[in-house]
Amino acid sequence: MTVIALLSVAPVTEDSMADEVAKAVAALDEFDVSYETNPMGTVIEADSIDELFAAAQAAHEAVDGDRVSTVLKIDDKRTSDQRAHEKVDAVEDVLGREAKRDR
Repeated sequence: MTVIALLSVAPVTEDSMADEVAKAVAALDEFDVSYETNPMGTVIEADSIDELFAAAQAAHEAVDGDRVSTVLKIDDKRTSDQRAHEKVDAVEDVLGREAKRDR
């Protein structure tokens, strides 16, 4: 089973969040997950929901601040194994091109 999630962890601040977001991303390295960071969050893949929740909790706790905002969206497809890139590949197959647009 592969569990895929979109995780966004950030301090509530008016300053740059890059330092704190980097701490959250670095915390994921302590877990058996793969991840890819993008401008809106980090996509995480894990073999179990327990590992995913533990990694998300560590990322949340790694951020310093009086207030931390965390959003976790989970796709727990229990009947088959599907990686995040396969979901993107399926959309690109329908589009007939990459699902990316450069300005």
